[in-house]
Amino acid sequence: MRNPTATCRTPKWAASVKTVLRYLVHSNLFISLATVSVAVTTALLVGLPLEPLPLFILFAATMFVYTVNRFTDLEEDEQNVPQRAAFTKRYGRLWLVSVIGLYLAAVGIAVSLGLPGAIYMLLPLVVVLLYSVGGVKQLFFVKNLVVGFAWGAIPLGVGYYYGQLRSPGILFLFAYITTMITIAAVIFDVKDIEGDRAAGIPTVPNLFGPRWTRVLSLLATVAVAATVVALVGAGIVPREYLVVLAMNAYVCAYIPFATPDRGPLFYGFVVDGEHVFLAAVVVVLELIVG
Repeated sequence: MRNPTATCRTPKWAASVKTVLRYLVHSNLFISLATVSVAVTTALLVGLPLEPLPLFILFAATMFVYTVNRFTDLEEDEQNVPQRAAFTKRYGRLWLVSVIGLYLAAVGIAVSLGLPGAIYMLLPLVVVLLYSVGGVKQLFFVKNLVVGFAWGAIPLGVGYYYGQLRSPGILFLFAYITTMITIAAVIFDVKDIEGDRAAGIPTVPNLFGPRWTRVLSLLATVAVAATVVALVGAGIVPREYLVVLAMNAYVCAYIPFATPDRGPLFYGFVVDGEHVFLAAVVVVLELIVG
């Protein structure tokens, strides 16, 4: 007789996929891929060549920032994201040593080659100090803005590296990425409501509740999309930049599901995957249109 609970079991392949995804999320490999995706999107839209070295430097810097943050937020993670906290406790020290070595190697390469803006390799340290030590988390909405501007600096870094810092495309992507990441950072706070309240950290979800946070985030995402259309219609940015609306649609699709009970795969893979998704769309269009 067939076991009635058999159909409820997770297939082995699905369990294996979840294990891999959790590792990518908890180890910060996926979030680092996301920041690299922002650089890829920027380069392709602005018409700049893709070079592996700046992408490696960005990847190393992201790994450094987020890995250090896992240790400074360990107490909060034990309540908000216990699986991530367990990963940090088990593998964190070895991972931290490896990541610091990777970051120092990136800094050394940038300085030795005299790369443009090598001095800005110190910015990750500033971000870590502001976010994890400087107390910005205690100021309402400030931590969301810090995260937004940190990611928005990626298009600026690409523009600086290629001598195109003031081009309309770079400035547009700086504003767009900053705004969209700020919205994502607000959504991320939905999963941390209990831990943030216990730590006395004021957030949008703590003030307005999860439902109104989702509503406000949806309205903000739609407003950003309308602004993009207006800028293209006014001829301020080229028509091909309408491709970023794919990410607005992606964000609008996941926001209704952003509830406190969602696990790390939703926030760490689906939400953080928005820039990987956009980069994939841009790459596909680049291959098709040329």
